[in-house]
Amino acid sequence: MLVLITYDVNTEDNAGKGRLRRIAKQCVNYGQRVQNSVFECLLDAAQCKVLQSKLLEIMDKEKDSLRFYYLGKRYETKIEHFGVKEGYKPEGTLMI
Repeated sequence: MLVLITYDVNTEDNAGKGRLRRIAKQCVNYGQRVQNSVFECLLDAAQCKVLQSKLLEIMDKEKDSLRFYYLGKRYETKIEHFGVKEGYKPEGTLMI
């Protein structure tokens, strides 16, 4: 299933800046950054729970915000993209 993960981390102090980096690093391990604090991740249910658990351990629930949007398996019909940075196909071939 495709999961859209968004976050807002309070970076007023160094601890917040560290949380921001750690959350972004975890998200990069599981998906593709599509905007600064937005990731598209192609996950199964177990991977989703593992990632969610990791992110919840990092975030400060009193200062930060984390959202998971579950777009499912038929996500292609639920996404429209306009402007720069063309979209990508999560299930497509990745060339490095």
